[in-house]
Amino acid sequence: MDLKASIALLENYIEKENYRGYDPYDALKSPLFKLPILWSNKLIRFGAQQLVKRLPFNSRKILYVPKGYNPVTLGLCIQAYACLYQTNPDFQEKYFYKISNLTKELEKLIPTGFSGACWGYDFDWQARHARIPAYQPTIVATGIITNAMFIANKITGNPECADMVISAAQFTLKDLNRTFNGDTFCFSYSPFDYQQVFNASMKGARLLSQAYSLTGNETFKQEAKRAVDFVISQQNKDGSWGYSLAAGGGWIDNYHTGYVLDCLDEYRNLTYSQDVSDVIRTGYHFYKEHFVSKDGIPRFYNNQTFPVDCTAAAQTILTLCRFDDTALASDVAAWMIENMQASNGSFFFRKFSNYTIKTSFMRWSNAWMFASLAYLLTQSNP
Repeated sequence: MDLKASIALLENYIEKENYRGYDPYDALKSPLFKLPILWSNKLIRFGAQQLVKRLPFNSRKILYVPKGYNPVTLGLCIQAYACLYQTNPDFQEKYFYKISNLTKELEKLIPTGFSGACWGYDFDWQARHARIPAYQPTIVATGIITNAMFIANKITGNPECADMVISAAQFTLKDLNRTFNGDTFCFSYSPFDYQQVFNASMKGARLLSQAYSLTGNETFKQEAKRAVDFVISQQNKDGSWGYSLAAGGGWIDNYHTGYVLDCLDEYRNLTYSQDVSDVIRTGYHFYKEHFVSKDGIPRFYNNQTFPVDCTAAAQTILTLCRFDDTALASDVAAWMIENMQASNGSFFFRKFSNYTIKTSFMRWSNAWMFASLAYLLTQSNP
């Protein structure tokens, strides 16, 4: 595997496309969904979104879906650039400029009416239990972006990135809803719902922990702990977590589990909370045993391999590296580069047992793989 060559190809592809591209969930950007019935019917909107995502070919040109400019793509590229800054001393000025430029772009994309910096996706999104308009914030999008900025500030010292994290902590505390269980609580997915989604709430806890490390504000640490304790209480006996407490939300998958573990470990490290170590240990044992094969194939679900998915693969690399399984992370990266990277540097969406969806999705496939491969490079060349 030539990791540096793969990253260079992918970086060139992303920048050539000016960070714009399609997304698995962007079907509702089609002009068809501006028609009255299609605009208002939840079942049609949700069904169409899922159908377009699952088609083995890209129907977006037929549906006149434009390529999007997704804030999460920019955040993940900031994360990748920070890692490349670390591993390329001769090009640090270049990568610092790229980070600063994308940070300014993200500042332009902050929606008004909230207590701090926050972000959403660039398309209307119809979830099972919520409808979120384009660019309206979620803690998932906000948490991914601020995590990237925290990493960039830590590596490069960029002060604007730190300011964004601290600002977004106010959004987390003041604008998200809470569902309580005693003194603990689960942050909502967005300001517009009361969903109890474990990885989403943990992204809020991670963000507060990062803001605490930057400011020393004890409120951030205390509120992070209450959210962490809620999610810990929902861990299954085998170390796993379901997706959410909603009816039908009990499935267990790769990347959402990886998000929870990464956020828990970040919380532990930044707040010096060793009391969560046993929870992390059992959770990571489950993750490693169920979500990656010994020959480096990242599994999507805990009980089946296919589809092999780019976001799941990227999260596998990030989580394995975090817990010092760099050799296995390298095997995953090698498998993905060999089987899922196109000649132009982009990555395919998903590989099934007998066919591959070769659509290139900028956020889901390319930005996530860019961030994970760049991070792997830092671990391979510390």
